[in-house]
Amino acid sequence: MNQEYSGSGDPAKSLELLWGLQSKPTRGPKPALSVDKIVTAAIKIADAEGLAAMSIRRVADELGVGAMTLYRYVPGKGELLDLMVDTVYGELPRREVPGDWRARLDEVARENREMYLAHPWLLHVAVSRPPLGPGVMVKYEYELSAVEGIGLTDVEMDAAVALVNGYVHGAVRSAVEAASVIQRSGITDKEWWFAHEPLLQKIGDATKFPLASRVGTTVGQEFDAPYNSDHGFEFGLARVVDGIATLLGNR
Repeated sequence: MNQEYSGSGDPAKSLELLWGLQSKPTRGPKPALSVDKIVTAAIKIADAEGLAAMSIRRVADELGVGAMTLYRYVPGKGELLDLMVDTVYGELPRREVPGDWRARLDEVARENREMYLAHPWLLHVAVSRPPLGPGVMVKYEYELSAVEGIGLTDVEMDAAVALVNGYVHGAVRSAVEAASVIQRSGITDKEWWFAHEPLLQKIGDATKFPLASRVGTTVGQEFDAPYNSDHGFEFGLARVVDGIATLLGNR
């Protein structure tokens, strides 16, 4: 799937829409549509069919209007994508959890994982130039609060949040891709491996690859699959948080 980029439209137009700064008519009939309705329809399409299916024309069809009608509200796909990202970011529950900073940072990771699993198209949006809308800002504020006052500098706080978010992004992307393979092929990993077992036995020489053979067999027996995304996520997240704890402990 092709990568999309936030900020690819007119940043000024995106910011006006994100913060409600665009001028609104004071007279005439009430508009039949709204920016919120358009964004909701676009997210619905992307969730169900993927980001490649989302276009101004496709959203217009979903809403039962002509494409030119949408351009009265949103300049183009780039600005619409900014609105979609900011809206989804703003929907994070931002739960307060008991415990120390580790528990808070762990919750940040889990909420981001839930977000990507609910909206997997986000994995294909590069946000190096994020739309600085209210959703982006409240998400960043919430995530920084997880590591506020624990002994990190401001730069390290930002880096710690980026580290956790980057880990979650990679872990969830692997899980989503694995699920997509099953969906597209119509067979489970276990069925795939079983079907190719005769050939795999011929090339899987345990004397040449003793470690790969032993570990791969153990993992397969443990999870009844070559990989378990839940276990991988839990193991990796714990190690990421351990690394930050070690940094603090060495101060």
